[in-house]
Amino acid sequence: MAQAPDTVILNGSLITFDPARPRAQALAISGGTIAAVGSTAEIRELAGPGTRVVDAGGATVLPGFIDSHVHLFGGSVELGYLDLYGIQGEEQLTAAVRDWAGKCPEDRVVFAVQADYAIMGPGRHTTRHDLDRVLPDRPFAMFAPDHHTIWANTAALEAAGILHGGKVDAGAQIVMGDDGKATGELQEPSAYAPVLRLTRHGGRDMMGLITGANPDPAPTAEDRALDRAAIARGLKHCASHGITGLHNMDGNFYQLELLSELEEAGDLLCRTEVPFHYKSFDSLDRFEEAEEMRRRYAGEMVWCNRVKMFMDGVTESRTALMLQPYPGTDHIGDAVFDPDHFNAACMRADAMGLQIAVHAIGDLAIRRTLDGFAAARAANGARDARHRIEHIEVLHPDDLPRFRDLDVVASMQPGHAPFGGIFPPAGLEEVLHPAQIPLTFAWSDIRASAPRLAFSTDWPVIPVDVMPNIKAAVAPMHMASPWHVQRQSLLDTLESYTADNAWLEFSEDRKGRLAPGMMADVVMMSHDLEAMDPDTLDTARAALTLCGGRVTCEA
Repeated sequence: MAQAPDTVILNGSLITFDPARPRAQALAISGGTIAAVGSTAEIRELAGPGTRVVDAGGATVLPGFIDSHVHLFGGSVELGYLDLYGIQGEEQLTAAVRDWAGKCPEDRVVFAVQADYAIMGPGRHTTRHDLDRVLPDRPFAMFAPDHHTIWANTAALEAAGILHGGKVDAGAQIVMGDDGKATGELQEPSAYAPVLRLTRHGGRDMMGLITGANPDPAPTAEDRALDRAAIARGLKHCASHGITGLHNMDGNFYQLELLSELEEAGDLLCRTEVPFHYKSFDSLDRFEEAEEMRRRYAGEMVWCNRVKMFMDGVTESRTALMLQPYPGTDHIGDAVFDPDHFNAACMRADAMGLQIAVHAIGDLAIRRTLDGFAAARAANGARDARHRIEHIEVLHPDDLPRFRDLDVVASMQPGHAPFGGIFPPAGLEEVLHPAQIPLTFAWSDIRASAPRLAFSTDWPVIPVDVMPNIKAAVAPMHMASPWHVQRQSLLDTLESYTADNAWLEFSEDRKGRLAPGMMADVVMMSHDLEAMDPDTLDTARAALTLCGGRVTCEA
């Protein structure tokens, strides 16, 4: 090494994910890349007078975490809203909401997040009348954790102009009551978009999800500054958890512009991929926009090389698309795409060399997604596409081997499972048939079949915090029958959060490993993770995060 390194980390327990040297004690960083990996003695000798020396104290050092499924803009904005996680019952909800309302007198709608589907009690459907009692004198609305449902009181529905219903996209619903008025339950983005327009950011944080287009009207300079500051706070939050890379799951040019502005200002702390979001009402001609996104944004910090689509909703609201009706109903869920339209979109995106990511939770949604990938392969030939399915919560056994046969990547979120320790453990089995449960959240079975298994959070569905999600995979809750809990090894889980996610974005030669020449995206943990009791993994934290050799967070 001609020059002394900028930074060395010594006395660590390095998990490198480099087959040539899986374990080491220390590393050196120069000019934003890893210059050397070796023993503490070897790396210490490289340090010069200007080198920063970090003593890991035996703690785990590994590649920076890449969260491969987030909604960055929405997650960032929601850090500033009322968090209802753990709130149960009308009394607790009323106290929390009224206290929060007093702190935000200027808000057009008092807004809360992380509202449990059973927040008003087991088996209860939350209504506008419930929320009228909670906050009778102001518009109030609250988001379900999965972000597929909003509940609103009468004042919010009136302010949004949807108390008497409104037009929605396929797969969405403004639930109507016998009185001809909305009940307060708004299922899927196009149904709740009018409420979001009343929030602090005018719903701009969700436009990449709802339409994939830029906000209309165009954001003012004041709007842009507000939005940019929110994303900057969100990026700091991500970096504090050891995250150096993000795969956004909604997108538009506006988000790409804001991220690029943050990069120019030196405030972009995590490398971020933003997709082109293709909707069921779009014509195939809209893929010209995807080509323009990819052409204009192709840097190391901000880029676009992927198309995102939705195939269904979620199981809790019975909008996930199933092969058989939900128990006690004749309803199989809500299809977002017509199969022929979806297949045509897959063929077009694949022909353009775009990676495809599809939200598919129900077993029929997963099957139709695999059918679309098969159609693309038949039309365009096999290639190293790394197409991916997001969530894969309820899988039919016949479709498990198709992941291997079609080279489809599985992208899953351990913390979403009822045994993940984050969501309530009871209730989901009520909307599933016994035969569906063995391959529900079937991480181990899918890991054995899919070419790769990627782990992520889907922030803000659950917190972007890495270690509780890792604990959910490594030490899931013990659940009584009928659940089949599929425990993951720590090393497999960490690899699914680092090297596998780097591979997933076609960056395996640049990141995801601690090896000379790789990007210096590194996290030093507070503990030796391998020495911890698995049940305590969520107490570990990131002590030092570096992205491109730059310190982005230090505890």
